[in-house]
Amino acid sequence: MMYLDHFGLKEAPFGMTPDTGFIYSGAAFQEALNTLLVGLGSGEGFIKITAEVGTGKTLLCRRFLSTLGDNYVLAYLPNPMLEPRTLLLAIAEEIDLELRGLDYHFHLIKDLNAHLLKLAAVGKTVVVCLDEAQGMPGESLEALRLLSNLETEKRKLMQVVMFGQPELDQKLAETSARQLRQRIVFHYQMTGLRPQEVQNYLAHRLRVAGHPSGNLFSPAAAKLVSAYSRGTPRLVNVVANKSLLTAFGEGETRIEPAHVRVAGNDTEGAHAVPSWRFW
Repeated sequence: MMYLDHFGLKEAPFGMTPDTGFIYSGAAFQEALNTLLVGLGSGEGFIKITAEVGTGKTLLCRRFLSTLGDNYVLAYLPNPMLEPRTLLLAIAEEIDLELRGLDYHFHLIKDLNAHLLKLAAVGKTVVVCLDEAQGMPGESLEALRLLSNLETEKRKLMQVVMFGQPELDQKLAETSARQLRQRIVFHYQMTGLRPQEVQNYLAHRLRVAGHPSGNLFSPAAAKLVSAYSRGTPRLVNVVANKSLLTAFGEGETRIEPAHVRVAGNDTEGAHAVPSWRFW
């Protein structure tokens, strides 16, 4: 970007593409990650994480997956909006099950179960990780529940982690999903950044991007970024990026509330901020 040299940066600090190199472990992010790790360690049932759009579910998912050791076999489905048979085929491919002309649903289930038992025999546990799970058809959720029934005397052979928007909770509240809902042993609803965390988040990303101190946003400017975004990381990034562009256009090297005001008023989805907050 054109402002990188102006602010002493090596790369764009507020990009929209999820980048694990920029992960900031705010309170909600860390609590959600702890829920995932404890749930995985329990060896039981489903784990569910819900959050609004732009709050960092994908980054959390990637951070979680990076913690899995060699004793886990991962099936990661970033877009699980698949009908039941296609979903099971996708899981089979992810866990390296050789498909041998499976013409019938019964044969597919049988071979998946046999493969899960084989992996368990050598100390492996399969983790199925579903991103954007709110889009899954109800029939596919039920097929996943049935597949997860296989277990030894002490633990499940397959654990399922679902990441989704709040619509996932609405889908699971339906009567037809009651059996799956009862299997969810651990769940967490992740929120955005707390107001006091936004300035630390901004400074952290700036330091990762190459700024020596990360101290580009004045405290008042950071508070205004928080007000416009209400802590949603994606909106924080958009408003912060536009604030840098505005300051760069004026030849300034420090981001002040006036720059954030221009950026926030120009950002689709940003929250309205009363005029007295600018003083």
